[in-house]
Amino acid sequence: MANSQAKVVSSILEKHGYQLGRYLGKGAYAIVWEAYFKKWKTNVAVKVLLKEKAETEFLTKFLPREIQVWKMLKHPNLVSFYQSIETTNRVYIMLELAPGGEVMDRIRMKGPCEEKQAGKWFEQLCQGMAYIHSHGVVHRDLKLENLLLDINDNVKISDFGFCKVASVDVGGVQKMQLSETYCGIYAYVPPEVLQGTPYTPFLSDIWSMGVILFTLVTGKLPFDDSNLRRLLKQMLRPSHLHQPAPSGPPHK
Repeated sequence: MANSQAKVVSSILEKHGYQLGRYLGKGAYAIVWEAYFKKWKTNVAVKVLLKEKAETEFLTKFLPREIQVWKMLKHPNLVSFYQSIETTNRVYIMLELAPGGEVMDRIRMKGPCEEKQAGKWFEQLCQGMAYIHSHGVVHRDLKLENLLLDINDNVKISDFGFCKVASVDVGGVQKMQLSETYCGIYAYVPPEVLQGTPYTPFLSDIWSMGVILFTLVTGKLPFDDSNLRRLLKQMLRPSHLHQPAPSGPPHK
């Protein structure tokens, strides 16, 4: 970001009690900064969305939905939402800072996890997702890049840009809505999403969780996503589980 733009961001944040800190990264529509919130005397992450770079559907549909979901969810294994500020050219989203970075970066640096570590992180992912699903919400973009780590190496699920409320109460009965929007990246989504057929989003999240677990313990993705046709063929191939040979004589 140019110095002039950084000054604008800093000026807006100062008006709301934040002091702009270091640059953390960027995505398609947003730049992420660290900032210090003076009232709470703590550092936060500030996601600055640039309206001129974003598509209309994102601004009118996905972004309002994301903020709505952030506000309604609160769990130890979810990145917490603090505040959003909208100006003519930008939207500022203040979130809990996860100083440990992405789980994916940890695997790239250190390789596959020990079983105990993988079990801890996957359990925390399950707890967070069980909470999200219990509120009728689906994530639809689960991947290792969206699992962040706090200062104590606990998993924090982030990025609700593709989330939606997929289960609604109708006369005291929960009714689930199928999804028809393609969400996520090839390697993490189930075959029905790749085939473009209506899919059950809760099950799609669970499939993505399985991909995450596989990658945690092996250090690599279960499917090659460099070619869509080959990827789909791999996914639809029947699995063959091999029983390990007995290590000793059978018990009497």
